[in-house]
Amino acid sequence: MQLTRFTDLGLRILMRLAVSETDGSGPTTRSVADQMAVKYTHAAKVVSRLQSLGVVETRRGRHGGLSISEHGRTVSIGRLVRELEGTSEVIECEGTNPCPLRHACRLRVVLRDAQEAFFRELDPFTVTDLTGPPTARVLLSLADRPAS
Repeated sequence: MQLTRFTDLGLRILMRLAVSETDGSGPTTRSVADQMAVKYTHAAKVVSRLQSLGVVETRRGRHGGLSISEHGRTVSIGRLVRELEGTSEVIECEGTNPCPLRHACRLRVVLRDAQEAFFRELDPFTVTDLTGPPTARVLLSLADRPAS
C-alpha cells in the first residue's frame, strides 16, 4: 500500500510541530511548507485538515503560528492515516468501467483485509514515538534551512 502525498505531508508536518519549542509562537504554514519543500497551497490544505481533526492548533497574528495539540501527540498513527487516507479501497472494482469479476471476486476482500492489517500495524505508534532521537535533531534542523 502506498500513502498519498497528502497523508505523507500530514504526518511530516505533525512530526515537525512535535519538536517545535512552545514559546508562544510556532512555525507558520509557509515556513513549514518551505522546510518540507512543498507548495504552500498544498501545505495549507493539509494543515486545514489536521486542524479539523484536532491534532493541530493555529493562531493568527503577531504571536501566531502552528502547534501540535496534546491529542496530536498521542493519537494513533494508524487512526491518523485512516482519517487522512479516507475510506477508498486499494483497487477500483466499480466506477465507470466496472470489473467483470466484481460479484464473485475474492481479491477485493483480501486487499481490504491487507489494508486494515497495514493500519493495525501503525495503531500502536504515536507522533511522539516517531520524533525521538535521532529524528528530532533532523526535524529541528529543518528550521535552519533558508526560505526558498
